[in-house]
Amino acid sequence: MKKINKVVLAFSGGLDTSVILKWLQDTYQCEVVAFTADIGQGEEVEPARAKAKQLGVKEIYIDDLREEFVRDFVFPMFRANTIYEGEYLLGTSIARPLIAKRQIEIAKETGADAVSHGATGKGNDQVRFELGYYALQPDIQVIAPWREWNLTSREKLLQYAEQHNIPVEMKKKTGSPYSMDANLLHISYEGRVLEDPAVEPEELMWRWSVSPEKAPDVPEYLDVEFRCGDVVALNGVELSPARVLEKLNTLGGKNGIGRLDLVENRYVGMKSRGCYETPGGSILLRAHRAMESITLDREVAHLKDDLMPRYAELIYNGYWWSPERRMLQVMIDASQERVNGWVRLKLYKGNITVVGRDSHTDSLFEPNIATFEDDAGAYNQGDAVGFIKLNALRLRIAAKRQR
Repeated sequence: MKKINKVVLAFSGGLDTSVILKWLQDTYQCEVVAFTADIGQGEEVEPARAKAKQLGVKEIYIDDLREEFVRDFVFPMFRANTIYEGEYLLGTSIARPLIAKRQIEIAKETGADAVSHGATGKGNDQVRFELGYYALQPDIQVIAPWREWNLTSREKLLQYAEQHNIPVEMKKKTGSPYSMDANLLHISYEGRVLEDPAVEPEELMWRWSVSPEKAPDVPEYLDVEFRCGDVVALNGVELSPARVLEKLNTLGGKNGIGRLDLVENRYVGMKSRGCYETPGGSILLRAHRAMESITLDREVAHLKDDLMPRYAELIYNGYWWSPERRMLQVMIDASQERVNGWVRLKLYKGNITVVGRDSHTDSLFEPNIATFEDDAGAYNQGDAVGFIKLNALRLRIAAKRQR
């Protein structure tokens, strides 16, 4: 085991990283720098500071990264309308490259020779964190306790915490708590009853949203304004990127929007069942696609849709800092120069309905051409004859040969 003098730990203050902090001190006999990224988890931040102090940590970083998170990570991802396997809005995946980036920066600031994370050896996050570390500092030492220790279950972690007087929130008499991850884009849940994909999640598990059945009986209308593909105002009020997502989360959660129960394919090869609440992201995706529907050229829109699954897979698998993701981002961002205007949505009992959209400067929708009424010669319907025959030529040739 290589001698480690100082390690920067990505520290949430939850069960896993609280145990890891103590384990690092005891196993490596090293100084631990605790780093907590405030990316919208709210009340979890300050308790993390108190817990780190209680465990003897002298250098504690709690950085407010909310604006950077939404501006430089979430918004660029949503410009591509990114979803993984048709449903997942990548709330956990997109936070990891930012945490890895700041962790490496802190390692350089404090003279640490190693970094550590709380991801298990079965999950995707170990890959996401470590690909980020190595992309940003190729020679950094990485300590992944879940791949080294013998604490192989959450019950063993609870026992370790009790033995070392480490406080654990949300402990239930019926067993260990859910494994949760929260940021401004989403909150996720794994473990407990969710390990059986046939069992419906407990209603008490959900934290950000009411059930659609209990949502208001009156629909709520929302105007979303875009500039170069990013939301800049809600209902006419300009907001910062983080405030936009905070507001959308409140509106979505109130109206029962954004719940997802998913069995996904992890990068490491297994299938995993998790539940997610992404109310603001669900609204953002629907609004953005509506805005693009009148401002993007057809072939540009279709090319984006062709490339999106690859882009989503890169983010899911941890390749945010890769040259191929950066290349795709340049193309995506270029497509958004004219994605400007507003979209009107109706939020009602878990549903998001687009009821209006307009772009005074960049709309490609021409009413005098699309109309079912007299178009005053704007479109010659007779032109369609040759268009159809040329496109049908190969079909006609094949049909004749088959006969």
